Amino acid sequence: MNKKIIPLLVAGAGLVAGCEQQSGDTGAPSSAAPIESIVKKEDAVASVNGKYISKAQLEALEKEIAARAHGANFPKEKLVEELIQRELLVQDALQKQLDKSPEYLEQLEDAKKSILTQTELKNFFKTNPVTDAEVKAEYDSKVAAEAGTEYKARHILVKTEDEAKKIIAELDKGGDFAKLANKHSIDAKDSQNGGDLGWFVSDQMVKPFSDAVAKLEKGKYTAAPVQTQFGWHVILREDSRKQTPPPLEAVKDQLTPYLQRQKFQKMIETMRQQAKVEILVPLTEEKPKAEAPAAAGAEQKPAAEGAAAKEVAPAAPAPAEEKAPVTEVAPAPAAEPAAPAEAAKPAAEPAAKVEAKPEASAPAAEKK
Repeated sequence: MNKKIIPLLVAGAGLVAGCEQQSGDTGAPSSAAPIESIVKKEDAVASVNGKYISKAQLEALEKEIAARAHGANFPKEKLVEELIQRELLVQDALQKQLDKSPEYLEQLEDAKKSILTQTELKNFFKTNPVTDAEVKAEYDSKVAAEAGTEYKARHILVKTEDEAKKIIAELDKGGDFAKLANKHSIDAKDSQNGGDLGWFVSDQMVKPFSDAVAKLEKGKYTAAPVQTQFGWHVILREDSRKQTPPPLEAVKDQLTPYLQRQKFQKMIETMRQQAKVEILVPLTEEKPKAEAPAAAGAEQKPAAEGAAAKEVAPAAPAPAEEKAPVTEVAPAPAAEPAAPAEAAKPAAEPAAKVEAKPEASAPAAEKK
């Protein structure tokens, strides 16, 4: 039998689990050692130097392996051997009185704090459950109330306003929008999709573009070119429709953890306000000192030459302004239920904006 310790496991968790032992140990445990539980022989899977390893430990290990290995199963004999080796390590460490070492005691204290934090979180969620009424209120205010309008449109994107005006003139003469898009549009030349953007909501597009679409009537195109940071657009609004909000039951599992986080955050804020907190370390980094002036005798350009250089050399372009994400959501604490995927707004927001994907792939540059 292969007796290598299974590498997928976290040793710390295993050693804590390995402390479930029978109470008849030779040599009294130290005061720092965890309280041992009594395991009967009929409830054990193995014995190591008279210490029983419980069936409960094996079940816990099986669950741990399945979770870490995405459902994969391991032979029971390997799992039992893993528990035996853990128990051997525990017994050897206790014999060497490593449970009295500063390193062990420090880690034990950290483990206690972590477990207490998780226990506090679980207790809070248990004693402060989210009610159906709260979920319904959140749904009504964040999902149903914010169902907006979707638009279906085409566009022709060119580099200059003059090009866009010439295309509008051709459309006025009865030109086919899709054919003109395939011929002239920066976005449609390669894809030959006629400038089709599919269905989208306003906040998927840059503001000048979405504002122009919203003002158009069905079947109409813009009488004047629309400028964005990508160029000049001629836009055709083909259709529009009201968004249908998803039913409450479809988004309940998204709204519940969001509301749990809100409740927990309020509780933490209240505790923070009532506590006496003193921060003892600087929270901002010191700015680096200004560089010393150039050493005497360093070569310097004549003033006239420097001025000429400034006049000739173009100014370095400013870096493109980096847009912040629409909404930043603080990560939930470890014991919290997992938060749903959050797009434009936290948790409930994705449901409020069921953004239909364009039927034909829209240009990457056009969408936010």
